[in-house]
Amino acid sequence: MQLGIHVGTFPRPTLEAALDAVQSHGLDCVHFNFKSVGPESMPERIDEALCARIAREIAARGLAMGTVSGTFNMIHPDPARRREGLRRLGVLAAAARRLGTSIITLSTGTRDPDDLWRRHPDNDTPEAWRDLVASMATVVEIAEHHQVTMAFEPEVSNVVDSAAKAARLLDEIGSPRLKIVMDGANLFHAGELARMHEILDEAFQLLGPHIVLGHAKDLDRDGEAGHLPAGQGLLDYDHYLALFHQAGFHGPLILHGLGESDVPGCVSMLRDKLGRLGSGSH
Repeated sequence: MQLGIHVGTFPRPTLEAALDAVQSHGLDCVHFNFKSVGPESMPERIDEALCARIAREIAARGLAMGTVSGTFNMIHPDPARRREGLRRLGVLAAAARRLGTSIITLSTGTRDPDDLWRRHPDNDTPEAWRDLVASMATVVEIAEHHQVTMAFEPEVSNVVDSAAKAARLLDEIGSPRLKIVMDGANLFHAGELARMHEILDEAFQLLGPHIVLGHAKDLDRDGEAGHLPAGQGLLDYDHYLALFHQAGFHGPLILHGLGESDVPGCVSMLRDKLGRLGSGSH
């Protein structure tokens, strides 16, 4: 596996300084967000010279851009907001390969109009699913046109809140351009933590062949659990990483939900556990 981290973990005045910090921890790759170089995650337009600079500075440090964020609310209750998100996703997809990646990460969204990470009861309605499928159909058209992969994450606050729903979406869309981000800390609804191994096992059984990105963070409770640094909460990391290994996953494993001071300990923990599995980063 390739160990990586969100560039935004290192708040610095310049992208170059943030990438220097990534490099100092001996990591292999980064998850990139355009907020590292401007005010928006999903810019209205992306300058070619900026793409060249980002790609050049990442490569100069021996890093790779594992993924880039294309997160927006795919089922926002305002259709105009959904359309604008899809338009900007097209802008990002057009730039992805110049940046040095072919994987764009997505959220399936929520009916909450203000907070992408807050669950809403209407997420479970047929209308929400219909809007998701419509948005995702456009997403895979964008992916086909620009020859990139779109990867979404099942998480309890969003409309795709389980591995089973993620598998259903993959089946309904039926595109090889649509893949999975696996984050074990985001799979547990309230009351489900006692079934941790069962839920993780099911997630990898249903989604294992479709995973192109893993996330490494932790949780202190089930439901909308927030973020703890990897290895500092309740997630069974030995079991979680073994499932990646058994699935034959060799892609990026990205640390997030941690502070800069947590990075050395988290990297050391992951390298140690991956080394024991024979899945150490290269």
